[in-house]
Amino acid sequence: MAEVSPAEPPSAPAEPVWPGWLVATAICVRFYSRLPVPALPGETDPHAPPDFRSVPRALPFAALVIALPAALVLLGAGIAGLGGLLSATLAVATLAVTTGALHEDGLADSADGLFGGRNAERRLEIMKDSRLGSYGALAMGLALLVRVAALALILDRLGPLAATGAFIIAALVSRLSGVRLLAMTAPARPDGASAAVGRPSVKTALLAYAIGSSLALALAIGLRLPLFGLALGFFLAAANAALVRRLCLALIGGQTGDIAGATQQLDEIALYLGFALVLGIGGP
Repeated sequence: MAEVSPAEPPSAPAEPVWPGWLVATAICVRFYSRLPVPALPGETDPHAPPDFRSVPRALPFAALVIALPAALVLLGAGIAGLGGLLSATLAVATLAVTTGALHEDGLADSADGLFGGRNAERRLEIMKDSRLGSYGALAMGLALLVRVAALALILDRLGPLAATGAFIIAALVSRLSGVRLLAMTAPARPDGASAAVGRPSVKTALLAYAIGSSLALALAIGLRLPLFGLALGFFLAAANAALVRRLCLALIGGQTGDIAGATQQLDEIALYLGFALVLGIGGP
């Protein structure tokens, strides 16, 4: 009688690979934007899916790169005297083109799914549908309108340079909210995209957030932005992220990549509103 070997225990998941900071930044730029990034020394496959357990620590630096083209458009349009509304519209449009409307698409899909389905399964099914529904169209349109209006107010009150700083801060900090959501919340779909790329550890998310917050504070001080506006923006962004997390847990049982994109869009608005509210209270 053949001897039966005992069943081997399931293998533990492989440890995440921690690439260098420059490589991790390049990976994040490729994932979050359409900007062309050449393969760097040490990269085996620059087009492979990123390992989100480690690379998001470099997201603050990648966010600066991603925001740069739109920031230059905003600064140039403001200096040229095109006015707050047109300058803000051009900047927001440039950022959407740079990112391939990645986060706008997540906001639209989240709105359609969360508010268009009667149960978790149907909501997740709607979110995977590429078609745009009424909830998604409304959410995306209103988000674009508020972003442009708030940025235009900041430019009209503080000038092109300070408005460009506020734009970069919002683009930077808001992208960290999605990473924090992924780290703190299990995926709603075990076979979904957010599960496939891996969940960042809380340590990775906190490191990215600490770096991003420090860069935001340095920009605010250097460009003489109202620090109370920055603090208010951070508070509103944190409150929004907490509400979105509670909503997705209640309605679909976890997070998805679309929910992370929606969190980024709403947190970007929250950061603009922090500055705009302070400027509105302070008057012209």
